[in-house]
Amino acid sequence: MASASKSASPATLISMPFWCVGNPLGDPFGGKVLPGIDSLDVAKLLAKAAADGLISATSFHDDDLVPWDPAHSEDDLDPKSAVSKKLDAILAVLKKAKLKVNTATCSLHGDVMFRRGGLTNPDPKIRALAKKKVERTLRIGARFGASHYTYWVARDGFEVPVAVDWKNVFTWLADGLDHVYAYIKAKKLTNYVGASIEPKPNEPRGQMYLPTAGHAVGFICGKLKQPDFWGVNPELLQHESMALLNAVHCVGYLCSLNKLKFLHFGSQIKAQFDNDFPPLIGPEGLKETVQMFWALRQIGWKGVVEFDCHMLRTEGDPKAADACRMRFIRHCRQALDLAVALAARIPAAPANPASESEIDLAATRAMCAI
Repeated sequence: MASASKSASPATLISMPFWCVGNPLGDPFGGKVLPGIDSLDVAKLLAKAAADGLISATSFHDDDLVPWDPAHSEDDLDPKSAVSKKLDAILAVLKKAKLKVNTATCSLHGDVMFRRGGLTNPDPKIRALAKKKVERTLRIGARFGASHYTYWVARDGFEVPVAVDWKNVFTWLADGLDHVYAYIKAKKLTNYVGASIEPKPNEPRGQMYLPTAGHAVGFICGKLKQPDFWGVNPELLQHESMALLNAVHCVGYLCSLNKLKFLHFGSQIKAQFDNDFPPLIGPEGLKETVQMFWALRQIGWKGVVEFDCHMLRTEGDPKAADACRMRFIRHCRQALDLAVALAARIPAAPANPASESEIDLAATRAMCAI
């Protein structure tokens, strides 16, 4: 299928992150399907995808690239360290492939010490360690020329409301995110054009402190010292759909506030756990996905569309791991092109329609070319 024209697409940059390609497809009920893959090998697969014209950018969590040792939180600054050498090797691959880096994200969910949260952990020593890890991630992002720093809610949440220090928890979070901006400015990390919050309603914890895009915007505008620097990168359809919210509404709302930094893209069955299906894959979401891109075209938003999903566990082939990973990247790009092409078929709503049903049916006919 031919790619949609650039003029028809809101996507000015198409990004496939390290965490999507390197995911071994484990779940709570079964171990990994694919063998582990080194971050340098992930970089080489991304470079091949770039050479094939599938992507133009990537993103990463710090832990996707190199391991973290809290006892050596500045190992990235030592050019002789194994961490620094590994980062240089990965960067060389990305540069050769002319792959840009959209975002650097600090992993504050994997290590057992963050099981009660990172920036909102009730233990001040853990919060301090989380800040140091964020600083290291910001430096790694600067090394790679990342445009954004992203905070996703990770394990900053709760299961038991009466165990939460409600008087202080959002102040702790604001302090952690204000520190991001302060560190960027203090260290003159000029690569960062902004930062974003990626909200999520639940999973891996029962409840998150910033569950939806609306919560994130309210927090940015009400609690952060530099609200203009921060925006939101919603994961659609997944995260908002987990709370039975609508992707079209989400992007429309964020664009109206100039807070849509970039878009994380995948598919989801509403009200379920985080499916993280590839775009357009699964039993629902076609109409909502297409109308989301239609709305972005109507608004005139253009920016980064970044895949944030995993291949179906059933499609992981341990005997041909690299091949199935490349197939996954290709399917994601095909789905994006398809969604954008279908959205371009839908005309603007008439000024004086006979009914909203008429508009909806006409849009569906146009989308389906009937």
